[in-house]
Amino acid sequence: MANITAAEVNRLRKTTGAGMMDCKKALVEADGDFDKAIEILRKKGQKVAAKRADRDSSEGAAIAKVNSDNSNGVIISLNCETDFVAKNDSFVTLANELAELALGFDNKDAFLAAPYNGMTVAEKLTEQTGVIGEKIEIGGFETLNAPFVGSYIHAGNKIATLVGLSADVDGAAIAAKDVAMQAAAMNPVALNEEGVDQSVIDKEIEIAKDQLRQEGKPEAMLDNIAKGKLKRFFKDNTLINQAFIKDSKQSVAQYVKSVDSSLEVTGFSRVALG
Repeated sequence: MANITAAEVNRLRKTTGAGMMDCKKALVEADGDFDKAIEILRKKGQKVAAKRADRDSSEGAAIAKVNSDNSNGVIISLNCETDFVAKNDSFVTLANELAELALGFDNKDAFLAAPYNGMTVAEKLTEQTGVIGEKIEIGGFETLNAPFVGSYIHAGNKIATLVGLSADVDGAAIAAKDVAMQAAAMNPVALNEEGVDQSVIDKEIEIAKDQLRQEGKPEAMLDNIAKGKLKRFFKDNTLINQAFIKDSKQSVAQYVKSVDSSLEVTGFSRVALG
């Protein structure tokens, strides 16, 4: 039997994130072979992952990252089962590292296949499932490209947003963050009226008509009144038309124009846990 030193155990712990006892057991089982010990820990993760595949992983950390020239952003959520794990420093650190790596990837599948410290991202998640004992997975994955992209992460890492602006002008960074905070707080369904899905519009019109019928309004009046209610829905639920949370006297679009008369919001992405 190989003589397992504390230094070897500590090295394996730093490499995998597994607990000291798990690392020692893996090294003993591998007869001191470091790479084999890593494989043993991975297999343990696969077994735990298989057992917990049907568990709900609605907790975690939503992280937004933007590249160096503010032209591209990404949001990922690293999901787990409990709030206790979600608040763990090492878990949040891993979420941030993975979000940084996700920059430049267009979709979740390509990101999961990307290399990460000698394995793929997907393999790392399986490994961490074994280490932590909870289902660990990438939940949300959203990207955004624009002339200027800004981000916001709500306290506790429960909501993360990206906002795209039409130009990199003076004040763009502050404006983008303000609008990203707006998107986090107000959860708009779309950027503007044109972005609202027709099924949502049809549903809102039908709800409005049902309410009006219950109020005893004549059938002939329902269409016009429902259209008015739909305008109100657009104002409350589309990002650029919402009242700006820092100054309700102006809309988000008007606020952005106050920063620069040519500036517009071109898009947004939002990922929320729970």
